[in-house]
Amino acid sequence: MSSYKVTFLPDGEVLEVEDGTTIMGAAQKAGIYINSLCGGEGVCGKCRVQIADGRFRADKHSISFLSKEEVREGYALACQARVDEDAEVIIPPESRLEAEQILMEQPVVDYSQPEKLSVARIPSDPMTLFEPLVQKRYLELKEPNQEDNIGDIERIIRELRTSTDYKSFGMSLRCLQGLALKLRDNDWKVTATIAKHGDLWRILQIEPGDTTDRNYGLAVDVGTTTVVAQLVHLKSGNVIGVAGSHNLQAHYGEDVISRMIFACGNEKGVNPLHGAVVKNINSLIKTLTDEKGLTPEDITCVVAAGNTTMSHLLLSLIPCSIRLDPYVPTANIFPQIRANEIDIGINPEGVLETIADVASYVGGDIVAGVLACGMADRPETKVLIDVGTNGEIAIGNSEWMVCCSASAGPAFEGGGIRNGMRATRGAIERVKIKNGEVTYSTIGKAKPRGICGSGLIDLIYELVKNGIINSDGKFDLSRNSERVVEREGKPEFILAYAKDTETGKDLTISETGIGNLIRSKGAVFAAIKSLMDYVGLGFEDIDTFFVAGGFGTYLDIPRAIGIGLLPDIDTERIQFIGNSSLMGARMALLSAHAFERTIKIAKSMTNIELSTYQPFMDEYVAAMFLPHTDKKLFPSVDY
Repeated sequence: MSSYKVTFLPDGEVLEVEDGTTIMGAAQKAGIYINSLCGGEGVCGKCRVQIADGRFRADKHSISFLSKEEVREGYALACQARVDEDAEVIIPPESRLEAEQILMEQPVVDYSQPEKLSVARIPSDPMTLFEPLVQKRYLELKEPNQEDNIGDIERIIRELRTSTDYKSFGMSLRCLQGLALKLRDNDWKVTATIAKHGDLWRILQIEPGDTTDRNYGLAVDVGTTTVVAQLVHLKSGNVIGVAGSHNLQAHYGEDVISRMIFACGNEKGVNPLHGAVVKNINSLIKTLTDEKGLTPEDITCVVAAGNTTMSHLLLSLIPCSIRLDPYVPTANIFPQIRANEIDIGINPEGVLETIADVASYVGGDIVAGVLACGMADRPETKVLIDVGTNGEIAIGNSEWMVCCSASAGPAFEGGGIRNGMRATRGAIERVKIKNGEVTYSTIGKAKPRGICGSGLIDLIYELVKNGIINSDGKFDLSRNSERVVEREGKPEFILAYAKDTETGKDLTISETGIGNLIRSKGAVFAAIKSLMDYVGLGFEDIDTFFVAGGFGTYLDIPRAIGIGLLPDIDTERIQFIGNSSLMGARMALLSAHAFERTIKIAKSMTNIELSTYQPFMDEYVAAMFLPHTDKKLFPSVDY
């Protein structure tokens, strides 16, 4: 088979690929990221590239995503264009996403440490128990004699029972091998590493001397978009480092559905997706340990929280049944495993715990969030909302808990919008329109290259408030706005002119893009309203609305209410809690009781499947306007 050279610009990366390889496939081989919401199915249009030199074969259907001007300039979709000879490929700014663009100075997640877990035991509040899942115990053992000649491991267990409240212990053959010499060569002074495992504590390893201070854990939020890790000192409970990176699974699709389709339709199955997230975690481990002068072997425990699909892919479980009726995952509660079983590079005896899921689309990230905000341990009724590709919602208190997931679509993360993008450098995040003048701010104060979720909400709110669009999202063409132009027979609003953008093209939004955002906000509000009606409560009955996740961090509450995304309530009752998934994973890492609580929370949550719940469809249709067809639900919104 013939092979050709492909040169990627501006990276300057050159590689040789076989005839017929897609440009997307060549980019993946070169380690170059090109945006793709659909995992290479050719249905999102986000992977535009420009063929500067050379010939390629392209699927005829992909041309529908390109303007006439783009076709003339040699643009194609990277996932559909196949190499036919040596070629130079330009990856435009809007199709790139470099790892360093992930926000770290002003993080989209809350890295702050919660109130210190108390060492004191308060039976009425198990969350105050500081009892890390993996502990190191220094032991000074009595040397055997004629009167006390029990076995070496029994001697260790006896001392552990004396110095702790724990009674049941287990160990592996690996722990026993070499133990006799280790004890005698070190004057019977050793450190035992023990891990909570069900009703007993497993002895993971025995080390010479006192190594109790070198014991670290990793709390990981395995998000669809980003993977974020906190390095925690397990002896003190202190967070000593944090790092995040873009989820490398995005090479195979930006959302969970496209990744499931890839895993279930590709001959390699889940392996590439599993390998990608493990690579993420190992890279974060290296970054954090290098920064603190540690080694990965100092980490003895990892606690990971993610949605159901992310948990399955992390553990290399086939996710195909998650997206098919009756939507059944392989597992909701996961076994404790040695981390190196799935190639996570920590201490060879170190363990991995994965936070339990509730259902196919309500995962461990929500369970961890419920733990973090304490809503399952208080009598007041509270709501937790995590808005992303799926809008996941939980309502309840210490007596009951219900939850659901609404397929909001990718609009809040820039998907389905021609100039939409993730919240990275150059994304417009704030918009104001006054007297026809548009002002905006971008992430990193860079030239605009697109608009992210918070900017889209601002923009839609400003457009309807200023009468540029009607409540149905259609442009009011009777208004003579110089920013409303017709492109290929359809009206668009120019948010940023070509001279001001990084791409050198007008940054616009069309009625199609506006409609996609309305459908997304409608799905989220309809899910909240349906769940409230299901349990027979009104918005006035809710003590607090918690908004979790990176999207919520930059959300302008009055404007989110103004477009009908959040309920029209006193804004003081709405609280942003940042990355509650990461916070809950850390709490579980530092408290065996908290980890056990996550399993109980997952088991106690009643999932409502909205796809078969008729009232949801009625609510969804009613929410297809700005802010809603029922203005009584939004009394404070006046435009």
